[in-house]
Amino acid sequence: MNTIKVEDKKQTLMIAHRGVSGLETENTNAAFVAAGNRSYFGVETDIHKTVDNNFVIIHDDTTKRVAIDNLTVEESTYDTLRGLVLLQKDGKKGRTDLRLSNLEEYIGICKHYEKTAVLELKNHMEKEDVYTICGKIEEMDYLEHVIFISFDLENLIALREKYPSQPAQYLLCECKEADYENLLKYHLDLDILYRNLPRELVERCHANGIKVNCWTCDDAEEAKRLISYGVDFITSNILE
Repeated sequence: MNTIKVEDKKQTLMIAHRGVSGLETENTNAAFVAAGNRSYFGVETDIHKTVDNNFVIIHDDTTKRVAIDNLTVEESTYDTLRGLVLLQKDGKKGRTDLRLSNLEEYIGICKHYEKTAVLELKNHMEKEDVYTICGKIEEMDYLEHVIFISFDLENLIALREKYPSQPAQYLLCECKEADYENLLKYHLDLDILYRNLPRELVERCHANGIKVNCWTCDDAEEAKRLISYGVDFITSNILE
């Protein structure tokens, strides 16, 4: 099995959703390396804070779906979470390398393969947590290659206060007028569920200097439609 190639992407850039999660267990170093070895522009992932003020890479609020063991991420310690062995793509455990990644590993892989890191700030975070994440990436000399995304507008506002020019995208299932006004107010780009993205919204965003990303499209024909709209990015589990 391999990725599905999309021909003639024009100017649209492809982002690997949770790494190449169509091939490897999502949000693991294996999935990030798989993206690094392919033509993706960016590698997307999700970051949570642990109960002992560390950070781990995982999408869900609990570990049940990816590890069977059911731990609440933000109520668990970093060492406990890192000790879990995750499920393979076949739903079984066996590969001891499949663990929850941490921020430094993820950024290090993106840096090694010269990929843009697309980092989702999960749930609501305190300002200092957002700044701590940024600081860790700055120490690795890679902040200029990171796009932050979040469904939580306050996370992005906090980012804007200290990092006014940092690329950031507001995650939305659909873009209502109030959401669009927030894009303009806080100088944010758009990252929207691809099924709810009409051509007119792409044109409106571009007319105001707003870049458009869309998630999570795994269908090549749908991707061609989005490319014809002129979207800047497509986030996918398997399309390349």
